[in-house]
Amino acid sequence: MEQELAYSFHLGSDKNKSKLARKVSKGNVSGTTSLSNNAIQNANDLSRVNKHNLRDYDNQRELIRTIYGTNDIVNDVKQVYLDEFEKARLEYNNKQTREDRKIEDYFKKVCDSQNDIACEIIIELGDMDFWNDKDQEYRLKMIDVYNEQIKDLIKIVPTFKIANATIHFDETSPHLHIVGVPIIENCKRGMKKQVGKSQVFTKNSLTEIQDKMRNACIKSYNKFYEVDTKLKEKQKGRNQDINVKDMGDYRKIKKQLEQKEQKLAKANNQTKQLDNYSKDVNEILDNLKPTKLNKNNMVISNENVQKLKNYTKDVKDITKTLRSVNDLNMAIKDFEHCSFEIAQENRSLKSHLELKDDEISNLKSKLSAKDKIINRLQAEKEKIKQELKKFKDFWHNIMSHFHKRICYDKNENYKIVSDDLYKNGIFDNNDNEIANNIYRKVTISDENKKDKIKKKNSDIRF
Repeated sequence: MEQELAYSFHLGSDKNKSKLARKVSKGNVSGTTSLSNNAIQNANDLSRVNKHNLRDYDNQRELIRTIYGTNDIVNDVKQVYLDEFEKARLEYNNKQTREDRKIEDYFKKVCDSQNDIACEIIIELGDMDFWNDKDQEYRLKMIDVYNEQIKDLIKIVPTFKIANATIHFDETSPHLHIVGVPIIENCKRGMKKQVGKSQVFTKNSLTEIQDKMRNACIKSYNKFYEVDTKLKEKQKGRNQDINVKDMGDYRKIKKQLEQKEQKLAKANNQTKQLDNYSKDVNEILDNLKPTKLNKNNMVISNENVQKLKNYTKDVKDITKTLRSVNDLNMAIKDFEHCSFEIAQENRSLKSHLELKDDEISNLKSKLSAKDKIINRLQAEKEKIKQELKKFKDFWHNIMSHFHKRICYDKNENYKIVSDDLYKNGIFDNNDNEIANNIYRKVTISDENKKDKIKKKNSDIRF
């Protein structure tokens, strides 16, 4: 029966920075560090990815194959930024009247923000068991498979612009590291074109992308290797195929079981030999003859004595072997049962945690949006207050001027204008009285109210 292959598609995430993720990555079944890929949030993170993916720290570069981009991932990502965002940056800057609002370097601007500047995807076909006995020639055929995965990813997610893709052959399973920039367009605020990981890779879109990439990968594998292999069934949960048989402790015990099963087969052969020995022993006992001196004593040759001793020893050895195998079988069954229940519980907990993480993320996004709205409204409020103050000052000056010209200078022209404004509803009763009454103080209506309240309070006797 053809072996089924596991397929994994991991997208870098902040969750992979946790202690649990690092622990899992060290004991990863595939023998790779594919679970340790983190979010790329700044230039330092990108530099670390560059060192890891291109093996800058060791001398095994012959086992590293870059199939997209160059030998400098940092420059590859910066080039994507120039190609994709430079036009949008210039358009944005041309609309700005203030120099401090212009963007000089969009790559640096995103690095200084809390957004991811790029994403890393790791693709892996087959686990440690599958690749363990494959030679280098067989492994290198995966270059063709992963080249097609690059083309498939470009078609499936056109908004994810690939900067670099490198295959690692120096670990147990050949796997592909892809670094790229997720892009969103027609943005209403800021540049029209921006980086947008959370919009490109949502929970629903990521599931759809994984399904399409899985199917495309196994087709490519079957084509280049000329086989008809199937993929293992996709498990619910994180971006990986989970199977209780892939657990590290289970594997060790399973191997021990295989060794014990070999011993059991040996014990079965020994048991068959014992059956033959038993016949020989019975024959020896049947042929025993009494001694001449005492009929109750039997005579046995040294050769037959040795046969009986060998028989006894074989019985002890086989009994010991059978007991150890049976004990291990019982332990394996208990372990399988417990492991299965734990795996189920873990998948359920992971599912709940992911839902909670999504809810928290959505709430954070909503809070952030609300904060931005509040800040904008507060800014607009301050602006309106300033405009209102200017208007109040302007109106105060107008009324003072009319009051002075009509009440003190006795200027009939201003009197005519004041009456006309009053008749046309521009001056209200309060304004008209201020302009024409020499005893009225020049104030606007809300200041009048404050003065009246203050006067009223001062008249109250305690």
